[in-house]
Amino acid sequence: MDKTSKMQDKHLTGTLVLSVFTAVLGFFQYGYSLGVINAPQKVIEAHYRRVLGIAPMDRSAINFSEADEGTAFPGIEATDIVTSTASAHNTLTMYWSLSVSTFAIGGMISSFTVGWIGDKLGRVKAMLAVNVLSIIGSLLMGLAKFGPSHILIITGRAITGLYCGLSSGLVPMYVGEVSPTALRGALGTLHQLAIVTGILISQILGLDFLLGNDDMWPLLLSLSGGAAVLQFFLLLLCPESPRYLYIKLGKVEEAKKSLRRLRGNYDPMKEIAEMEKEKQEAASEKRVSIKKLFASSNYRQPILVALMVQVSQQFSGINAIFYYSTNIFERAGVQQPVYATIGVGVVNTVFTVISVFLVEKAGRRSLFIAGLTGMLGSAILMTVGLELLGRFAWMSYVSMAAIFLFVIFFEVGPGPIPWFIVAELFSQGPRPAAIAMAGFCNWTCNFIIGMCFQYIADLCGSYAFVIFAALLLGFVVFAIFKVPETKGKSFEEISAEFRRKRRSAMKGPKAATELEDLRGTEEA
Repeated sequence: MDKTSKMQDKHLTGTLVLSVFTAVLGFFQYGYSLGVINAPQKVIEAHYRRVLGIAPMDRSAINFSEADEGTAFPGIEATDIVTSTASAHNTLTMYWSLSVSTFAIGGMISSFTVGWIGDKLGRVKAMLAVNVLSIIGSLLMGLAKFGPSHILIITGRAITGLYCGLSSGLVPMYVGEVSPTALRGALGTLHQLAIVTGILISQILGLDFLLGNDDMWPLLLSLSGGAAVLQFFLLLLCPESPRYLYIKLGKVEEAKKSLRRLRGNYDPMKEIAEMEKEKQEAASEKRVSIKKLFASSNYRQPILVALMVQVSQQFSGINAIFYYSTNIFERAGVQQPVYATIGVGVVNTVFTVISVFLVEKAGRRSLFIAGLTGMLGSAILMTVGLELLGRFAWMSYVSMAAIFLFVIFFEVGPGPIPWFIVAELFSQGPRPAAIAMAGFCNWTCNFIIGMCFQYIADLCGSYAFVIFAALLLGFVVFAIFKVPETKGKSFEEISAEFRRKRRSAMKGPKAATELEDLRGTEEA
């Protein structure tokens, strides 16, 4: 029986494949929504101008000479025209920044409710219910041409963000609970692959001759709703999480039935025994509130690390690349910047697949530090390339190479690692609150970058990525001194090591260790 169970533990059944594929469609929608706003930026901005009555900013149309001043525009000073034009440009920038960043506002708001809705409705029913938000958001954006387009797009992306904030918690929760132990790591990384696939497809469909044109851009923005409809119907075929049924609801027979559907025709008692142990452990450890995470000295250092890895992921500048890469390539002198942006998406996807294998070979900490360091060098290289572009034409190639390297190093470590290292830093009691705070922090930083980067780029020009380089330097230093290595260790093993080192430190001279600084666990 043990041999059969072991074979089943590594077996991919049709139901398991369907369940995981259906769930990660939620992350596909997240990736699509993240990337879709990039390519059609100029087309949508032109539509905003028409709706808002803003003329294109064309200084050559205004004659500033003394001979014409007062005659070309009687009673109007030339400086007033310039001020008015600049004000209109700022208004357009504000609406565009909101169109980009309100997606993250929705994620910020809904990230706190993931645990509640997942436990209240169950994993499958919760994913079914939240798809309604995605469909509503898509409809609003699809109808943008028939009303105040800027309001409909901003509202539609905010509602889609509400969906993505919930989905980004529900999907890994469900996938982790239905996956066999031997496949849990591999299947758990598919959400990152779904994100970058969504980004890539949105970039391809955003090409001018496909959907990124003046006639078709509303359809382009609304297509994520198609994935929501597909996911809705496929979820009707997926079994509920056996862990949810057993641990949360105590429905033993239904949990066994779900396991048989997921694993095939085999004896589920081994996994049932594991669930019983997990249920007892969860019952013995009290849930920790968000307030206690910050109030208790036991959790203060771990939550600091959990939040900082999220901040470093977002403030590294990667979303500036995703949101505004077409514009950056255009400044770099690329004739067809949209195709270069698609190239970024392809590289992003390829190295996401590679990172699945790298993260199991190398340690989390070492990959995280290597990725941040590589991004730091790429940001400096990008700044040099853009600044010297006017003097040396070949600097456009340097800028392009820097962007591709930036994305590659992101996917090596800072991209995937922050999501799962948080769960490794906390035991069952504080873990839900820690994951909620980490998700909120990630979405908040996403919003800040989406809202502010266009203003920063307008203000700083080629030096915009110097800011990110300075931040990356700080993140590297923090990671070196504060982020622990968790590869190959269960929480219990790390807790035991922490207790051993803590007792040793109490006996001898006070010497802080890496694990002591980071582990907020109580004595058994």
